[in-house]
Amino acid sequence: MLAHADQLLELWRGRLVETAVGTTTATAGQQTPRGRSGPGHARTAPWYWAVALAGCGAVVAAALAASPATGTPLAAGGTPKALAASTAPDPARAQLPMDCGPFPVKTVLSVPADLGDGHPGTVVAAHCATDTGNPPDSVYLLGFGPGERPVVVATLLTERENLTIGRLAVRSDGAITGRAQGYSSDDVPRFRPDVSLDLTWTHRGGGWERSQSAAPAGSA
Repeated sequence: MLAHADQLLELWRGRLVETAVGTTTATAGQQTPRGRSGPGHARTAPWYWAVALAGCGAVVAAALAASPATGTPLAAGGTPKALAASTAPDPARAQLPMDCGPFPVKTVLSVPADLGDGHPGTVVAAHCATDTGNPPDSVYLLGFGPGERPVVVATLLTERENLTIGRLAVRSDGAITGRAQGYSSDDVPRFRPDVSLDLTWTHRGGGWERSQSAAPAGSA
């Protein structure tokens, strides 16, 4: 029964991670970039996951009744560590949920790592490779799916926020960090971003929570 409950928890947690977009917490007094409308993502409708999770929740609750548990289910603890690119999900083989029209998807940064759950992952920043302008980036966490094919397990940032990512890293505590540039208004030229942000994604329960602060002046 305990093994069955653990399997159900893993399924439930996986559904949450697939749809999680971290809550943004802005530091008081910082200047937050203004997003612009952009291409839509191929994402499953929220009502579908609400129905699916409600069903999973009922089954998991019944299983937990037979085995004691406290707190939010989390992956087994471990030590985050860097990985060789050859052992982590390859962004070039992943289907990233970006609507680029006639333009290809271009990976601009990737960081292979074990975030402490014992599973290889890759944090990847990508954008639509348009001919002109400064296209915004999306950031995803990749894992291995069926047949060892790379799949998106979490969306950390979408191009709708109109940010470009200059740095990505994984801290020793498993948090993902990044440096981004954006625009304070639609009047700022796209080739001259005037806002710099330090971003941090922290794993909370079944998803990722994002916090941000103004980066030092002149930082890239």
